[in-house]
Parts: sequence; structure tokens; C-alpha cells
Amino acid sequence: MSERGGWWRVKSTPEKVETYTRWSFHFFAMIEVVSIGLPIFGNVSSALAWYLFLLVCGHSALCAVTASQALDWARGTREQPRRMLLTLAVGTAVVAVLAVVLSDTPWRPATDSELRVASTVFVGVIAFGTGMLALGTRNIRRMTHAVGGAALGAGAVAFPLGFPGPAALITASAVMLAAGVLTATAAFSVWLLNAVYELDEARETRARLAVAEERLRFGRDLHDVMGRNLAVVALKSELAVQLARRGRPEAVEQMIEVQRIARETQLEVREVVRGYREADLRTELAGAQGVLTAAGIDCEISGPVTGLPTEIQSALGWVVREATTNVLRHGNAGRCAVSLRVAEGRVTLTVENDGAPGGGSGTTESARGSGLAGLRERLREVDGALRAGPAGGDLFRLTAEVPLPSTSIPTPAAGPDVLPSPAPRPGSEVTP
Repeated sequence: MSERGGWWRVKSTPEKVETYTRWSFHFFAMIEVVSIGLPIFGNVSSALAWYLFLLVCGHSALCAVTASQALDWARGTREQPRRMLLTLAVGTAVVAVLAVVLSDTPWRPATDSELRVASTVFVGVIAFGTGMLALGTRNIRRMTHAVGGAALGAGAVAFPLGFPGPAALITASAVMLAAGVLTATAAFSVWLLNAVYELDEARETRARLAVAEERLRFGRDLHDVMGRNLAVVALKSELAVQLARRGRPEAVEQMIEVQRIARETQLEVREVVRGYREADLRTELAGAQGVLTAAGIDCEISGPVTGLPTEIQSALGWVVREATTNVLRHGNAGRCAVSLRVAEGRVTLTVENDGAPGGGSGTTESARGSGLAGLRERLREVDGALRAGPAGGDLFRLTAEVPLPSTSIPTPAAGPDVLPSPAPRPGSEVTP
């Protein structure tokens, strides 16, 4: 995208959280190099410093690769990277031991400064390695065992490496503390990432259920109309057949009655379909405020509703319905404002939300399929027009304009209030 930061704006909220989580753990690898590797220089001899630095860099790269594969497994896009986890565990132990062995050799005893550096590398490498291993398991007990095992192992290995008793105990405690913090961070990050995806799936499910509920309502209405009348038609037709077989003139009267019922049924079906296709603007505004508020989105509605022609209310009601559905289904919005304004013989409905372009009611024509096209067709029937697009920053604005007949301009007495008080139960009156 030409706009700066467009690659980030088009991502959904779960995708943003996943990207942030992945780069956070890659940043942890950089922290390991900066906090453990760089301080080596200036505290030990040049040759030893480079050996230790390369060991730390190799271990940090191994941690980054393991974190990436473990997060893929957490999201269900690959199998559990058992080999990579085993490689990291073995590599962590090898790097930690080598850091101490290389610093204190029989032919070159280590100075106090070099021993401190070696101890720091020993503790830091084990802590970072244990924290990254936590990404590869979803079992809290196993994470706890890994932290405890790393601390006990560090303390046990410290004795053969020449650490005094108190120093070995301090080393084990430091490993347990650092590894515990990094393990808790990793576990919480994976939990948060999965929770965000589950909430997004719940939002999609809620939108689909709203559509299904509306279809069921329409089906029930149609069944009530057609079922009753068709049963009467069947009975009267059977009676007419019996009368006709007997040569009774009443058969004609029964068929005339069947014809009348069929015509009435046709009219009733048309009324049901018309009621389903038409949307009441006041009801849609109240429903939009209720369902958006229930979803944690601050919704503000302003402008007059009374006095508008029925066909214009229906067209604008569909705009509100479609915009609300897409804010719920695709959006990252925290605020949504709906305003209705009547001026210069035109009524203007504006729906604005702070979801990033590519989300909320800010879905593009290609992303939404025929959604905007359908709204434009409805508005075209009342000579209206629809505009939709980014409005600067994270704002997205959808505007519908419809000309008013000269005899239908609402008077100022209509006032700015459009919703009854108290507000309806969230989601009870909105249909997608």
C-alpha cells in the first residue's frame, strides 16, 4: 500500500496481536545478545570475548527459530517442533557449560572478572533457553518442572565447574528467578494470543447467529401465513372434488372460495416479504446502539428521525444495518458515531468509526463482496448516493445522501433525540 503503515492497518486485531507477539520474542533474542553478549567485551581477553560472544549469538538465533516454530504450533499451523525443542535444550546446556570451561582452563586460570562474565553467561543462557522452551508446551506443570529442573541442573553442574558452594546456590537461585519470569511471560503471551483469536471467532459466530435468527424469523412468519391458508385450500379443494363427482353445483362455490383464499395468501406473502425487506430507521438506530454497546464499542447517535418518508427511512435503515454488521464482523473499532442531518432538501446519514481501514465498516468493495453494491442499489431507488472510505488516521466514514421531497422536510421541532429512554436490550432489535 502507498500509505505509510498500510501493511499494519489492513491487519485484523488478532493478526496485529500475533505480529506483536512474534516480534517480541525475536526482540528477546536481541536482548540476550545485548545484555549478555556485548558486556563480555572489555571484561575478558579479546580472543575469549569473541568465543563467548559467538556462543551467545548462536544461542539467541536458536531461541528465535524455536520461538517462531513454537508459535506456529500454538496457532495450529504446524506440528509441535519436538526436534527443535530438543535441539534448543541441548544447545542451551552446551553453550552454558562451554562458557565456563573456556573461561577457566588449566593452562590459563581465569581472573575474577572473567569468572563473573562466565557466570553471567551461564545463568543468562539457561534462563533464556528455558523461557523459549515454555512456548513449546501448553502444560503449566511441565513449564514448572522445566524451570525447577533448569535451576537444579545449574546448581548441580556448578560444582564440577569449580563454583564454590554459596556461589552454586546463588547461581541456581538466579536461574530459577530469571527462567521463571521468562517462562511466565511466554505462557501469558501464548494464552493472550489464543484468547484474542477465540474472541474474534466468537464475534464472527455472533454475526452468523444474528443472520440465522433473522432467517428463522422470516421462515416462521412465512410458515404461519402459508401453512394455515394452504391447509384450508387443501380441504376445500378435496371437498370440491367430492361435490363435483356427485354432480353437486356447490363444487363451483368451493372452488371460488379456493381462488379467493389463494389471492389473499398471495397478498399476505407479499406483505411478509415487504416487511422483511423494509427496515425501520428508528428501530435500526436503537438496535445498532444496543448491539454495539454490548460489544464494548462506544456508540453515539444524533439527528432527527421523525418526519422522513417511509421509503427513505427504509433505505437509510438498511445502511445502518449493514454498517453495524460490518463494524461487528470486521472491525477493530472502539467508537462509532451515527449522525443524521437534514439540510438543503437532503438527508445525510453518516456512520463513522475508528477502526483501521480494512476493518469495521471500513471494508473495501472487494473485501465485502456485494455489500456496498447492494446498498447503492437500494439508495438508487430513492435517488440517493453512497460514499465510503478512509477519513484520515484510523477513521472510516460511510455517508449516504438522499434527496427529500419538498413536502417531506422535517420541522425543527423533531429535535435531536432519536432514541427512546431507556435504551432497548442490546441486540434485541437489530437485524443484520
